[in-house]
Amino acid sequence: MQVQLTNRQQHILWATVRHYIATAEPVGSKALIEEYDLGVSSATIRNVMGVLEKSGLLFQPHTSAGRVPSDSGYRIYVDQLITPSEALAKEVEQALQKRLHWEDWSLEALLHGAAQILASLSGCISLITMPQTNTALLRHLQLMQIETGRIMLIVVTDNYETHSRLMDLSPTREETKLDAEVIDRELQIVSNFLNSHLRGRSLLELATLDWSELDQEFQRYGEFLKTSVAELARKTVAPTATQIMVRGVGEVLRQPEFSQVQQVQTIIHLLEEEQDQLWRLIFEQPEVEDQNKPRVNVRIGAENPLEPIRTCTLISSTYRRGSIPVGSVGVLGPTRLDYESAIAVVAAAADYLSEAFS
Repeated sequence: MQVQLTNRQQHILWATVRHYIATAEPVGSKALIEEYDLGVSSATIRNVMGVLEKSGLLFQPHTSAGRVPSDSGYRIYVDQLITPSEALAKEVEQALQKRLHWEDWSLEALLHGAAQILASLSGCISLITMPQTNTALLRHLQLMQIETGRIMLIVVTDNYETHSRLMDLSPTREETKLDAEVIDRELQIVSNFLNSHLRGRSLLELATLDWSELDQEFQRYGEFLKTSVAELARKTVAPTATQIMVRGVGEVLRQPEFSQVQQVQTIIHLLEEEQDQLWRLIFEQPEVEDQNKPRVNVRIGAENPLEPIRTCTLISSTYRRGSIPVGSVGVLGPTRLDYESAIAVVAAAADYLSEAFS
C-alpha cells in the first residue's frame, strides 16, 4: 500500500500503534498527549488521526471510541516506522547458546527447546519446523534455441523429472539482429560450463548463486538463468509437511483478541490438524531472491491466506544448511503485538539454527 505521510502523521501513527499494542484499548488524543512528547495540541492530534482514518490506517471500533490501527496501519508501522530490537536479538542468541546443547540432545529435543525459548521471549505462539530433506539435485541442464531469438532451459533432476522454461532473447546494443549459429554455440558452451560446475547441487542452492560471474559474452543469459532456476526450485521442491514444533499456545490465547471460543478452536485445529497448510505458508520463499528484501516475512491480518489466522500476524524466516533453506522459524500472535521484538526474535532464532545446522 502506497501512502505518503508527513513526518507529523508518521509520528502520530507510530504513537497510536505503540499505545494500542501496550494497552489493547482504542487510542484517543488525550492518551497520546499524556504518554508521548508529540509537541502539538490535542486538536492537531485529532485532526491528524482523522486524516489517518480516512487513509485507511486507523479506524474507530465504536462511534465514541478512540482509534485502532488497521492492517494497513500496522503494515506501514512495520515497514517504515520501526527497527527490530538488537538488544533482544542478542538476548535470544545468548539464551539459545546457554540452554541448548547440540552435542548431547536429539534433533527433536533441540528444536522443542528452541521453540520454548522463542515462545517465552516473544510472548507469541512459536513455530519451528523439522528440517526439510527432500531437495531435488541437478542431474543435467541444457540450453537450446528452438527458433531464432527464443531459447529453452531444460533441467533434469536426480529423480529423472524434467522441467523447462522459455525466454525471448533480445539483441544487445552492439547487435542489430541475432545470429542463430552464434547463439547455438554460446548456448552449448554455457550448458557445458554449468553442467561441469553445478551437477549434483540442490536446485534450492542454485537459485541463490551469483550468475553475474558468467563471462561477459554470456551475460545476456544471466538474468534468465537466475529467475528460471529459482522458479524451477520452487516447483520441484514441494514441502513435505514435516512436523511443526508448537509452543506458547495457552498464553497467547488469553489475549483479548481471542475471547471468542470459535476463533480459538479454529486456530487450534489449524495448529494440530492442518499443519501441512501452515507448513507451506511459513516455508514459502520470495519469488525472486532479492538481497534488499527483508529476510523475515511479516504477514499481517488479511495478508494471511489461511482463514483461521486472518486476524493474526505471522512472522517467519527460514533456517539454512549452508545456502539451502531446510526449515522455518515463526511466531504467531494477534496483530496487536510487539513487532520490534517479534521480528528480532525470529531473525535471531533463524540465524542461530542456520549456524548450528551448518
